[in-house]
Amino acid sequence: MLTEERYATILRILAEKRAVTVLDLTRVLGISESTVRRDLTALHKSGRLYKVYGGATAVDTNYSTREEDVSTKSDLFKDEKLSIAQKAASLVSRGDFVYLDAGTTTFCMIDFRPAKNATYVTNGIAHASHLAERGFKVFIIGGQLKSTTEAVIGAAALDNIRSYNFTKGFFGTNGISRVSGFSTPDSSEGLVKAEALTRCRKAFVLADNSKFNKISPITFANISCATILTDKLTDRKYRDYTTIIEVDKE
Repeated sequence: MLTEERYATILRILAEKRAVTVLDLTRVLGISESTVRRDLTALHKSGRLYKVYGGATAVDTNYSTREEDVSTKSDLFKDEKLSIAQKAASLVSRGDFVYLDAGTTTFCMIDFRPAKNATYVTNGIAHASHLAERGFKVFIIGGQLKSTTEAVIGAAALDNIRSYNFTKGFFGTNGISRVSGFSTPDSSEGLVKAEALTRCRKAFVLADNSKFNKISPITFANISCATILTDKLTDRKYRDYTTIIEVDKE
């Protein structure tokens, strides 16, 4: 059996079973364990599976279309979000023109007092109010309000964003995948994220460790388009695709 034929068989088995052992593959393919391990290593390096101890698992097995509301999200991974938000706030400099994406982690940035002499633009209703209450100069994007995430979305929001050029942008995400990039459940919200991110000189995605190896329906950017701020990284392979800052190591 040719190498590419073996690869195709391995990936077909993973698509069906989601996980497979080296021993299983030696039996199915009729090859040695060393050859199986070489194949798994090659497929892992190309991002088509995850090589684990004794075998492999399918890439992006954690797929979700679910969107939690703001209050639910706020209660998840609180300590991780705070540490990530604190680091993100420290990256805002005097004179920056900053885009703040709607989201619970980006919201936490505001309490860590990012540079007050920067200007902020956001599509988050709560973000705008919180910034204004603390004396920051803030502009809010106009458009349709999405109640579950309290984010402004829609055609008007996109048109508004296209008039800006940001020095830095900070974004939330529902999933991070080496294959599917940064993703979110809602297409309208994904379009706003995608447009805003392209308008940033430097883009940062704020994500706790639970967001890795997850996919939501709508990809809004490739991993290489932004630096990832996270609490800790368990899959080191992501470092081959973009810059990642682990705040727990600082």
